[in-house]
Amino acid sequence: MQPNLRVRQVVRLLAAVAVTIGVGAAGFRQTLHESWSQSVYRAVVTATLAGLDTVPRTDGARALSILMVLAGLTIIAYAGAVIVESIAGGVLTGVLAERRRERTIERLRDHFIICGYGRVGRRVADEFRAAGVPYVVLDFSAEAIANAKEHGDVLVEGDATEDRDLARAGLEHARGLVASSDSDADNLYITLSARNAVPGLYIVSRASDEDAEKKLKLAGADRVVLPYATAGRVMANLVLKPQVTAFIDAVTTAAGPDLHLAEIEVAETCAPAGHTIREIRIRHETGAIVVALRKKDGTFDTTPEPEAVIEAGDVLVGIGTTEELRRLEDLFAPREAVAG
Repeated sequence: MQPNLRVRQVVRLLAAVAVTIGVGAAGFRQTLHESWSQSVYRAVVTATLAGLDTVPRTDGARALSILMVLAGLTIIAYAGAVIVESIAGGVLTGVLAERRRERTIERLRDHFIICGYGRVGRRVADEFRAAGVPYVVLDFSAEAIANAKEHGDVLVEGDATEDRDLARAGLEHARGLVASSDSDADNLYITLSARNAVPGLYIVSRASDEDAEKKLKLAGADRVVLPYATAGRVMANLVLKPQVTAFIDAVTTAAGPDLHLAEIEVAETCAPAGHTIREIRIRHETGAIVVALRKKDGTFDTTPEPEAVIEAGDVLVGIGTTEELRRLEDLFAPREAVAG
C-alpha cells in the first residue's frame, strides 16, 4: 500500500471519530439537557462500545444511543481493516520483493558474487557496475543493505560463510567470487566453502597481511589482494613514476577514459589459433594492440613479436578503446559462438 493512501485513511478515520463524538455530544445535550462534559462523556462511552452509565430517559436519546453504537461499530471495523491491510500489505510486498529477487538471481549466469559490502566491496561493485558486469551482493549488515539498496544492487541478505546463503546468491552458476570481508577468518571460510562447492570458480580474496594471504591461497583463492600493501605500492609509484601510474590507473578503471585493457582466452575452436600475430593482422583488423601474451605454461611474453604464435589456451592482453576491444573479442570468438 502506498504511504499517501495510508495517510488519507488515517485522516478519514480521525475525522469520522471527531464527527461522531461531536454530533453525539450535541444530540445528548439537546435530548437530555445534560452539561457539555457529561454529554461528551456519554458520547465517547457509547461510541466506543464501553457501555452506558445509565439508560437514556427519552426515546430520542435512546435512538441516538443506537445510532452512536452503530457508528462506533463502523469506525472500529474500518480501523481494523486499515490495520490488517497495512500489515498484510507490508508482508505481501516483502514476499513479492524477495520472490522477484530470487527469480532475478535464478536467471543470472556467469555473474560475480561480492561477499562483504564494506569499503572494498563497494569499490568492486562500482567497477562492475561501470563495466556492465552482472553481480550479486551478499551481506547482512544494516549499512551494507542500505548501500546496496541505494545503488539498486541485487542483494542477498545473508552470511557468506553459510553454504545456504552462498547458494542463494547463485554460486552454482557464478563466474567468480570476491571475498571482501574485513575479517580474514570470514574470507578464509568463504573461500573454502566456495571452492568446495564449485571447484572451477575464480576466487579473489582480500587479506590483511602476508600470513593470511598464504592461508587463503592454500584454501583455494586464485588471487589474494592486500589493500594496505597495494595502497603503499601505488603511493610510492605515484611519487616515483607518476605518469606511468596515471596511465595504468586510466586503462584499468572501468569508469575512466575510453581506453582499457582486456584479456581474451584463445579457445581451440578459435579461427586464429595456431597463427602468428602478423598473419592474423590484429592491429589492422581491430585497432587494438596486443601488449602481452600469457602462454599455457603460465609464462608471460610482455613484448610479443609479430612472429609470435598464438596457440589454443593462451591468454591475450590487449589495449584499446571499447569498440576496438569488442572487435578483438569478436576476432578471437570460438566458431560456435560466431555461428550462434
